[in-house]
Amino acid sequence: MLDRAIIDHASPTLARLKLGNLFNHTMGEDFPAEFAALRRQLMDKGVTMTILKSSRDKALIYLYRAEELEKTLADKGVRRLLHACGYHSFDVNGALNTLKTRLNDLDAFPHEIGVFLGYPLEDVLGFIENSGRNCLSCGCWKVYSNECEALKAFERYEKCKAVYQRLFASGCPLTRLTVAARSAS
Repeated sequence: MLDRAIIDHASPTLARLKLGNLFNHTMGEDFPAEFAALRRQLMDKGVTMTILKSSRDKALIYLYRAEELEKTLADKGVRRLLHACGYHSFDVNGALNTLKTRLNDLDAFPHEIGVFLGYPLEDVLGFIENSGRNCLSCGCWKVYSNECEALKAFERYEKCKAVYQRLFASGCPLTRLTVAARSAS
């Protein structure tokens, strides 16, 4: 069930603690209808769900907060990194289209994806510069700067996931577990 996978892999995004999460999900016969229904429900709360890449039976699903991604894509450092990786459009749709193309065309995983997940830019750059080696810590991502803050974030994400799993198992629906977007005031 896709809703259970969202709880297991994207609770911090639902709770508005994190910009986005990425996970693989098997596409069964009911997947298209389930995906469309959940996508509509989450959109009402400010969460967008899209498929970045798919094969015959698997989908790489990106669940994110569009307003947070827009802010991230406006950052000059993020834009420099993405431009160096071949991005020319920095609006949400344009950047996601480039990411999808890179995911499908490259043999390796495009490491700039960390900015789409809300990882600190310094850590994304550190990962790229060090080829994934020499990190200070490893959790949801490899940490190259501000280890203390990253470890606190990892702890928050794990606690969030545990609480959401417990609430979901007790019958609380996904829509009730999804924190609404901030109102524009």
